Amino acid sequence: MSIAIDTATPPSAPLDEKAAAAEARYAQATQLQLTWWRFRKHKLALVSLVVIVLFYAVAIFADFLATTDPHATDARRSFIPPQGIHFFDENGFNPHVYGLRGVRNPRTFQLAYSPDPSRKLPVRMFVRGYTYNLLGIFETNIHLFGVEGARAGESMFLLGTDQLGRDLYSRILVATRISLFIGLAGVVLSLFLGVLLGGVSGLYGGWVDLVIQRIIEVLRSVPTIPLWMGLAAALPRTWNVIQVYFAITIIISLIGWTDLARVVRGRFLALREEDFVVAAELSGASQGRIIFRHMLPSFTSHIIAATSLALPAMIISETSLSFLGLGLRPPAVSWGILLQDAQNIQVLSGAPWLLVPAIPVTMVILAFNFLGDGLRDAADPYG
Repeated sequence: MSIAIDTATPPSAPLDEKAAAAEARYAQATQLQLTWWRFRKHKLALVSLVVIVLFYAVAIFADFLATTDPHATDARRSFIPPQGIHFFDENGFNPHVYGLRGVRNPRTFQLAYSPDPSRKLPVRMFVRGYTYNLLGIFETNIHLFGVEGARAGESMFLLGTDQLGRDLYSRILVATRISLFIGLAGVVLSLFLGVLLGGVSGLYGGWVDLVIQRIIEVLRSVPTIPLWMGLAAALPRTWNVIQVYFAITIIISLIGWTDLARVVRGRFLALREEDFVVAAELSGASQGRIIFRHMLPSFTSHIIAATSLALPAMIISETSLSFLGLGLRPPAVSWGILLQDAQNIQVLSGAPWLLVPAIPVTMVILAFNFLGDGLRDAADPYG
């Protein structure tokens, strides 16, 4: 009796080959590749990254996207409600906005604006408007879109105007640039101070650790808002916008580094007796190389988490200071300065669109938090 022997490859073999190939791919991947592969699985963090990139793109090209000079005032345009763009008319596709007709309220003596369908202002792409410096280098007056052939005082107000007749849409775009870059500059400075002072404190110990920790405790014991108010009130009123900008960045950074410094110190205390640190010291490596090359990469996820939480905190700090009148001052434009107009409930009841600047603040804060969660999980070597 003969027995047939099946020599065909079992169905599981291709699966085993794929698993082996995937295992080899992971074994040969760099830490950056592993982090990116894990980060792609966090869908909410990916969406948040896109949102943040879009916000910074808007910040860079704010003047190009604006439709009206954000600093131009006109009492005739005070508290104009938001306008919508009409894309079609009886002739087909023809983007336009209606002109405005103002009627004075006999009780409040204020002008109340309403659309005038008899006057259509054509909306076109790449129109000429006010002059600005693109990327701070090239002088131009080309804008992405706007009203073509408008008379003096006429324009499109997608988000309405404020009390001085300034276009809120254009002001929000310019404010995005200042608020986001103050937060970014503040985080870079506080990250450097936190890593440096926390690393020195944890690595050297002794009286150096004692002095740095007492400084941290003194800074953390002072209530934040009174400390902001005192430091910001000390700024000379004669300073220009650029000087105040950098001063506010330094003030926020001098307060925000303490949390990260304590995290770094705790990790350094646990790592300084490890074999790889002792081996680096015996090989003659400098303290700076030991800190930044050998010790910091071992807890990158902690630094990423702290940084991602510090960014929205910096943005909120600047917004709060400017909202209280202690931060940036006009003619500078930030989210906090725009929200100052929404403090008066009487004004807000007649012009609720002045609260629109709170929307980008909320979106950016949530996006940074979700992005930080995704980066922290992706960079965690024990995840």
